[in-house]
Amino acid sequence: MKKKLHKFYKSIYFSKRFFQVLIGLVILLIVSFLFPAIFSYLKFAFYLFIALTILDVILVYRLQKGIKAKRNIPDKLSNGDNNPINIAIANQYPYKIAIKIIDELPIQFQKRDFVIDATIESGKSREFNYTVRPVERGEYHFGSLNVYVSSFLGFIERRYLFDADAMAPTYPSFLQMRKYELMAFTNKLKDYGMKKIRRIGHTMEFEQIKDYVPGDDVRNINWKASAKRGQLMLNQYQDEKSQPVYSVIDKGRVMKMPFEGMKLIDYAINATLVISNIALKKGDKAGMFGFSDRISNQVVAQKRASQMNLILETLYNVDTDFKESDFSRLYIDVKRKITNRSLLLLYTNFETLDALHRQLPYLQAIAKNHLLVIIFFENTELKEMLIEEVDTTREIFDKTIAEKFIYEKKLIVNELNKYGIQTILTEPQHLTVNTINKYLEIKARGLL
Repeated sequence: MKKKLHKFYKSIYFSKRFFQVLIGLVILLIVSFLFPAIFSYLKFAFYLFIALTILDVILVYRLQKGIKAKRNIPDKLSNGDNNPINIAIANQYPYKIAIKIIDELPIQFQKRDFVIDATIESGKSREFNYTVRPVERGEYHFGSLNVYVSSFLGFIERRYLFDADAMAPTYPSFLQMRKYELMAFTNKLKDYGMKKIRRIGHTMEFEQIKDYVPGDDVRNINWKASAKRGQLMLNQYQDEKSQPVYSVIDKGRVMKMPFEGMKLIDYAINATLVISNIALKKGDKAGMFGFSDRISNQVVAQKRASQMNLILETLYNVDTDFKESDFSRLYIDVKRKITNRSLLLLYTNFETLDALHRQLPYLQAIAKNHLLVIIFFENTELKEMLIEEVDTTREIFDKTIAEKFIYEKKLIVNELNKYGIQTILTEPQHLTVNTINKYLEIKARGLL
């Protein structure tokens, strides 16, 4: 009995309407000292109010389970994307009810004003949808789904609790991966900023020189070899082999810079997932690894059915640290572990030309044996400063410094291009699209 009373006490709440009516009656009773004639009417109104409140308690507590509710969350959340959450509620009362839904969202969202007000007819069900956008990977713990039910009187609210302590892990953006994969298959990449690049030369790679026989493609005749042999010789090609594509993620402190709630490394991780999937769909081998003071989270480039799941699980555990990235160690490990010529997509960030020059010898050494693409980020806040009007000397000074840093980013691009190193300078939100563009360009030009 004591347990039932405690449960009843924990579930009953007085609504705003209850307190509004009660305060109104109290004020009128005070006024009745000046007008005694209305006291008897107010006394009757007060007892009627108490009776209606008791009736309201009976109405909302007449059934042990007056409603059914369920929160449907995905098995895993996609980082940086709007993930749909569904709430289904069924009314088992014999009359229409008003409900107030308060979902206890994970602490990472820092949202404490979530509420949905609605009504449900007797015997009917309704679904409510909302979205959440996580900005960091890890476990997201949902609290209880609180549903407050009130009758047509609206004096009392009864609280129901459902789906307590639900958990959903947040992975790199697999929603982006599926979106770009679908666009790749439907040839709609150009609608999202993807360039359509003409293929230069053959889609085959050279195998050997052989004697010409009637019926061979005369466009493949090797005239130099023919002149030496005194007879027609032909270049023979074979199907292009799968090429290793590695995404290399800088885990150093430079990748902790935030943009729209997400760290730069999270944008790099999302892009890695997408480009790895597209590389596999295009017939290449996909792999990845991270580095700061040493190589870690390595996935060897392969072409197999389970490769994407392995990359996804590995990316889940990648995070930055406050260490200075060691590019000399990166060069040593790449030379030792990646023996075949590969496409290396290096996600990092350089703010100054001096920072680049310290690492340039190692980048040049890597680029001798591999096709290296340096991907780094524009500072969008500095670009916004250039648009703003300035009035004071301090603002002029700040704007001048911003222009210097933006110009220095362009100098970094020119410096890398001078040594034959491919570059992508991009805003964080456009990283994935620009990386895919560069990959398709490299494939189309047969640079790898």
